[in-house]
Amino acid sequence: MKTTTQTETRKTYLITGGAGFIGSSFVELVKMRGERAVVLDALTYAGHRANLDQLKGSGEVHFVEGKIQDGELVARLLKEFEPDVVVNFAAESHVDRSIDGPAVFIETNILGTYQLLEQSLAYWRRLKASAPEKSQRFRYLQVSTDEVYGSLGDTGKFSETTPYQPNSPYSASKAGADHLVRAWHHTFGLPTITTNCSNNYGARQFPEKLIPVIIHNALAEKPLPVYGTGKNIRDWIHVEDHCSGIDLAIEKGVPGSTYCFGGNAERRNLDVVHSICALLDELRPRGGGKKYAELIEFVQDRAGHDWRYAIDDSLAEKELGFVRRHDFDSGMRSTVEWYLNNSDWVKTVLEKGKSS
Repeated sequence: MKTTTQTETRKTYLITGGAGFIGSSFVELVKMRGERAVVLDALTYAGHRANLDQLKGSGEVHFVEGKIQDGELVARLLKEFEPDVVVNFAAESHVDRSIDGPAVFIETNILGTYQLLEQSLAYWRRLKASAPEKSQRFRYLQVSTDEVYGSLGDTGKFSETTPYQPNSPYSASKAGADHLVRAWHHTFGLPTITTNCSNNYGARQFPEKLIPVIIHNALAEKPLPVYGTGKNIRDWIHVEDHCSGIDLAIEKGVPGSTYCFGGNAERRNLDVVHSICALLDELRPRGGGKKYAELIEFVQDRAGHDWRYAIDDSLAEKELGFVRRHDFDSGMRSTVEWYLNNSDWVKTVLEKGKSS
């Protein structure tokens, strides 16, 4: 009788955008299990090979530089590696950049998702004919955002049934992609799952988002920019908890479904900044007894700035068994410590960002 080996049972994941912040964290999760990750990344300003080189685990990581808009490349990778799962992290994701130049957001987030769906559908159909059992296990997972839901008032939370009301070019492009994913499931039967998450934080986040910007500017003795009055509220989830949720959605989620993941950690932006300042005061004090909070500077508010985001992830808890391992205070401490210990990484990615 033939013995099943680990090589035969392990999964292969095609992970687009896997050299970015959230994507590389998911690649590490796969690698730690000894499984195989095929990473497709365009290596724009936010994607870095170094993010993959430092990952732990015994699994394989195959890196391919390219865009998800390149249908021929995606088709070749699907044929060559025969993945069990496609996970789409690839996206332009910064609201400010989407306001300055929306076109690239349409190209990557909408047209790129279309190509990924089309090639995944063709691949899945071939599996149905040649490997029906594998076709039944195949999943396409689209990683989305809570920003597609718009803005909350002072009460309530987003959930899987909240209507889409995107307010920025970024969130509109992500909403468009989500609608395509839904349509490819309902029209063509492709086994898709969509996940929506709240604000992520953790290691390897490109220094244009709030937390790494504040850490970098503080250490450089530069102003700490806070939009408006700093009272806008976000729900923060540690990137490792988010990736754990995605993994559960792949393993236990129902095709055609959406699952939301939050951190149960609502904070005003100004309070987040003060938290970072307090940690830096402890871990890397300024000279002369000065406090980092003295560097806070309020700047003109972002156009169309959503007031509040919050996620109700009770469905994921109930159906998937989703559990958060990180609370905000300890997660923020470990995040600040990572940036303090990886100043060379920050310098390298910022220099690359300037040339992109």
